[in-house]
Amino acid sequence: MKALHDLAAPAKLNLFLHVVGKRPDGYHLLESVFVLIDWADTLHVERRGDGRLQRHDVLGGDLPADDLCLRAARLLQAETGCTLGADIHLEKRLPAGAGMGGGSSDAATTLLALNRLWDLRLPLERLMALGLKLGADVPFFLGGGPAFVEGVGEILHPLALPPQRFAVLKGPAGLATKDIFSSQRLARSEKLAIVAGFPALAGTAEILARGFGRNDLQPAAEEISSEVRDALALLSKTFGNARMTGSGAAVFSILAEDGKEGEDDQSLATLLQAQPGGWTGRICRSLASHPLAGWAD
Repeated sequence: MKALHDLAAPAKLNLFLHVVGKRPDGYHLLESVFVLIDWADTLHVERRGDGRLQRHDVLGGDLPADDLCLRAARLLQAETGCTLGADIHLEKRLPAGAGMGGGSSDAATTLLALNRLWDLRLPLERLMALGLKLGADVPFFLGGGPAFVEGVGEILHPLALPPQRFAVLKGPAGLATKDIFSSQRLARSEKLAIVAGFPALAGTAEILARGFGRNDLQPAAEEISSEVRDALALLSKTFGNARMTGSGAAVFSILAEDGKEGEDDQSLATLLQAQPGGWTGRICRSLASHPLAGWAD
């Protein structure tokens, strides 16, 4: 095997996000439900025999020289002593600074691809430990599906949730995570969620109805970014129930299960046409599992 093509790196949404504490090292402790969606980057990875690692931008994007894909590949080399290299071709379709985990998902897909392409055969548990060194969201994207998440993002409790559709919207600018967590408007929650109860819930609507429809980072984000405020107002007016995902600038609405997909697409298209350049959005479906689930089993 010399190459792997059309490898998906899907985004995630946080159905809710609670800040429930802070570690001695300054990292905040969270509770959240992460759901994969069908908006994704795509990677094409080719094996090299000379040990070199190179990243190529398929769509001519402006990615940093040392992005998470290359960092993931270097870490895997260092941890295993592998002397092979790779050309990593990335089709970057997810918006940056959105809070949808795009960079972390790219890193997870890179780890899964190179583990197979280099014939390393590392088990998922070891890949997840490596992923945590790259970022708190990376273990989730390696985990395979929707999950109740604790800690800084590394403690995963798999969930079985029914299919769901979302309208996702983001303005031109991103948000810096450090600015949100240093804000005086950062909210904090009492520890409300009971892990054992989540798998038995009927679905997203019941999760939200039971009081978990909140993102504690949203008040700080709204104070920092007028675009977040505008996006929330636009989606709430068009679809209702808008909230921010993660610690970035994207917001989402949960769509009615009996809604018509074509009508929702047109509503979002009309909304986007009325905005200045740089706004992006999409009607997305949840994924029951990651497209590469089982690759490290």
